[in-house]
Amino acid sequence: MIFDLSKINSIANVFLSEIRDENIQKDAMRFRKNLERLGEFFAYEISKTLTYKDCETQTPLGIAKCKQLKEQPVLATIMRAGLPMHKGLLNVFDGAESAFISAIRKSNNSGGFNIQIEHISTPDLTEKVLIMADPMLATGLSMVLCCKELTHRFPVKELHIVAAIASTEGIRHVRANLPKAKIWVGAIDEEMTSKSYIVPGLGDAGDLAYGSKL
Repeated sequence: MIFDLSKINSIANVFLSEIRDENIQKDAMRFRKNLERLGEFFAYEISKTLTYKDCETQTPLGIAKCKQLKEQPVLATIMRAGLPMHKGLLNVFDGAESAFISAIRKSNNSGGFNIQIEHISTPDLTEKVLIMADPMLATGLSMVLCCKELTHRFPVKELHIVAAIASTEGIRHVRANLPKAKIWVGAIDEEMTSKSYIVPGLGDAGDLAYGSKL
């Protein structure tokens, strides 16, 4: 399943437009906030697919029949660019536990690059719903590697992948390697540069959110 926010007219598309805008991007706080807002929209959409249970809530005037999540998902993100969207997801799933993964690119002899995981901090994911967020799904290599690392360690019940912008190649790679994953994206762009930046994309999400790195 692929859910594409850009196919539906909503205020989310305004925030998506703003994270692409090179002038608005100059305000790092606004860039982070818009990614956070998109995380909240994705959380709301994902929440429609989860399992609920009946409950009763005492009000000042009586008892109301309500619904509660049967279980909270676990929210995972790839640092550092994924942190603002993770915050948005956590704003909605405010009882969820979190997992964090650090993954970096390493140049190889062929002129390309490999992805290397440096650190993982995670709760027990056994039979849990796992939501993995990263704002850019370019080649899909980092996303697939990180998801496979977690799903090899734990028998995850469901896997949801969230990205603000994806490339068609990234979507294809994820579907080929994680066929059971549900994919939630803000938009899908057709092209990538030789350095694996999505076109038109938005640039380097990590640098825009937190400043340039060495």
